[in-house]
Amino acid sequence: MKKIMSKKVYFNKPQRLTQLIGANTTVIVAGRRTGKTDSIAAPFVLRNMQRMQGSTGGIVVPTFKHGLTNTIPGLLAAWKRWGLIEGVHYVVGKKPPKSFKKPITERHDLEHVISFYNGSQAVIISQDRPGSSNSLTLSWLLIDEAKFINYAKLKDETLPANGGIKSHFGKHSYNHAVMILSDMPQSQKGSWFLNYKDKMDKELITTIEATVYEIWRMKSKARSMIKAGLKVPDYIKGKIRRLDRDLNRMRSVAVFYKEYSSIENLQLLGENYIRQMKRDLTPLTFQTSILCQRIGISKDGFYSSMREKHKYDANDNDYLDSLGYHYDFAKLDSMADKDVDKDQPICIGMDYNANINWIVAGQPKGNRLNVIKSFYVKFDRKIPALIDDFCKYYAAHRNKTVVFYYDSTALGSNYAVNEQDFKWVISHEFESHGWEVMPVYLGNPMHHHEKYLLINQAFAGNQRLMPFFNRTNNEDLILAIQAAGVARGRNGFKKDKAGEKLAESEESLLEHRTDGTDAFDTLYIGCEKFPYTQMPSMLMNGII
Repeated sequence: MKKIMSKKVYFNKPQRLTQLIGANTTVIVAGRRTGKTDSIAAPFVLRNMQRMQGSTGGIVVPTFKHGLTNTIPGLLAAWKRWGLIEGVHYVVGKKPPKSFKKPITERHDLEHVISFYNGSQAVIISQDRPGSSNSLTLSWLLIDEAKFINYAKLKDETLPANGGIKSHFGKHSYNHAVMILSDMPQSQKGSWFLNYKDKMDKELITTIEATVYEIWRMKSKARSMIKAGLKVPDYIKGKIRRLDRDLNRMRSVAVFYKEYSSIENLQLLGENYIRQMKRDLTPLTFQTSILCQRIGISKDGFYSSMREKHKYDANDNDYLDSLGYHYDFAKLDSMADKDVDKDQPICIGMDYNANINWIVAGQPKGNRLNVIKSFYVKFDRKIPALIDDFCKYYAAHRNKTVVFYYDSTALGSNYAVNEQDFKWVISHEFESHGWEVMPVYLGNPMHHHEKYLLINQAFAGNQRLMPFFNRTNNEDLILAIQAAGVARGRNGFKKDKAGEKLAESEESLLEHRTDGTDAFDTLYIGCEKFPYTQMPSMLMNGII
């Protein structure tokens, strides 16, 4: 008989406790790098698929792109480390081998399914793919990055599907199990899962912990007796059976809610990682994503009218499908963006600084200004490198025209490039990459109080164009906009730019200061006041 080799696997305290509690509903709100996907989600999915043979579960992600780049790679990497082999124990996105058992409920479309050797399946449900929950009968749900999940859509489309097949799996405490994972949300809309804390019966969780310990104690006693050549008394065997039965019953109705900071995983991450995150993240993001602290969201910033509705997801899932599950997603370019009109020019606003330079790119569409992507370079990388990044990303763009909105700050300055001013360098660099530049001069920068009124009215829907941000492609810009404060000036409100001249520090990264927001302002003012669809007549009349 072939000897089965065992392998020790390290789990930190939050990971061990989650697995030992085994509640039917588990909500873990934890900082980055606490191993949520690797050692909390991966064991949960593996347990359900192995112990409910032939079952179907759902892995819910906010976007298909997120599933491809974060959730699924994390699960597969953990399983591989534990000895599961793709093609032998499971397959992803394709028909399984004939040696695999059949699932209880067979699916014809396996493009977004993980199929296990025992007939179990996990369907990847992405909220940006309409109907991905339709006609499903699920026995468990994993909900990843819950702060980005649309709860109304989850409640209407996916939660009702988690009815399972009671005749097959009714005896299991984890039938209909739900696991919800996230770091701490920064907005009210993303906070829907925090109320599970009030649903947790603390006494029940304490009783489960005590029961798990007692089962361990009794089994340890039995093993010691066997090792000593003694017969295990029937009362010990009976007590273990009764405790297992009681534990199963308690787990089936338990809700377990826990918040952890990244420091819980300090043994693996090391102190340097925490220091680096404190240096690299804004205080707001560090508090929520690393320390996992609940904080109030400021409503009195310079962009006070910006709301969650002004962010959107626009991934080309058909294109992502064509890449397969093993593509290097770090190489993604604009082909993966569904909000880009490849036959229209791209409008840009820029900001120039000795240490950081920005491009914010957008395309007007009807009464929307879609901010499709933002780019920045820091320190030794200057404007030529910034424009090279832009041109590589949009290499597949058919209409290689940029509408370059600029004001007087682009003229006569050269500290970030060479002896030429910004306008000349920018035009020259785009042209050297094969792009046509349509420069549009906005004059002197708009006064802060005028800009404040204009852009906040735009967010409120009281201007011709309302700004919307591609969430995936503007993470740092969105953080900078949310963090931008106000100060009192001679003419009323003005943007608080006091931090721009300071050296970069642990508490203040360059990309999260107001430089990028100034580039956005220029883009919005240009598109609102000088729409490129009117360019030919404006050029003829000598307006620009």
